[in-house]
Amino acid sequence: MIALGADHGGLQLKEAIKKYLENENIEYKDFGTFDEASVDYAPIAAKVAHCIINGEAERGILCCGTGIGMSIAANKVKGIRASVCSDTYCTEMTRRHNNANILCLGGRVIDEAKAVELAKIFLHAEFEGGRHQRRLDEIAAIERGEL
Repeated sequence: MIALGADHGGLQLKEAIKKYLENENIEYKDFGTFDEASVDYAPIAAKVAHCIINGEAERGILCCGTGIGMSIAANKVKGIRASVCSDTYCTEMTRRHNNANILCLGGRVIDEAKAVELAKIFLHAEFEGGRHQRRLDEIAAIERGEL
């Protein structure tokens, strides 16, 4: 299960990613927005983040104008590792090295075809573990106030 969300600035990217998921028979839950009316991104980011933390979705994809606002908001939820990506290398590495659980994309930064390409990479790349797990453990220690 993939959790999706967007504000008005990322709506078109989200819709393109939904079509890709449907074509691949990948289940998703869409937390909105559903039209181009202006909407705040933080509540949508929180819904997607909590869906992942609660075990209802494995990963999430959030879209706004730049991806930055969604990333900042989602990363406030303990256990979330949301990453803004706009190229294939960073998207692959955010999974392989950082085990990111949310991909954030910008509708004013990339086009729909690039968004689908990045979503595909994000959903198929796997975490490598090893030395990278130690670093994730350190991030979790920061969340617990230990580092």
